[in-house]
Amino acid sequence: MKVQPYLAFKGECNNALEFYQSVLGGNIVNKQTYNDVEADIPESYRNKLQHAELKGDGFHLMAYDASPDTPLTNGTNVNISIDVDDKQKASDLFDKLSKNGSVHTPFQKMSWDGHYGRCSDQYNISWMVNYKKN
Repeated sequence: MKVQPYLAFKGECNNALEFYQSVLGGNIVNKQTYNDVEADIPESYRNKLQHAELKGDGFHLMAYDASPDTPLTNGTNVNISIDVDDKQKASDLFDKLSKNGSVHTPFQKMSWDGHYGRCSDQYNISWMVNYKKN
């Protein structure tokens, strides 16, 4: 079994994936706009992403721009968790993800002999970055 996050955006999917690529690396693949499918979408929205993926070493995010009539609520019920085996790399990822966003828990030493931080990025996606000594 494989579980993958599928992120929904309000017209900024391409920008969000480029941001995540700049932070996490990987390649953006399978980009399809609404021009590529038959859908009842306003002409001004046809160039938005109906589907795209960011694939890299150890991760695979899928994402799309929800149609304008789809209700989206930014919430805190989903977090994307990243476990990193290098403390400095974990700290750097956290800093990049939280820039222009909100820090909920600063990246700091925790009781489980690790370092952890939780933030929402500039697209209101929640992230948890964790480093634990092995």
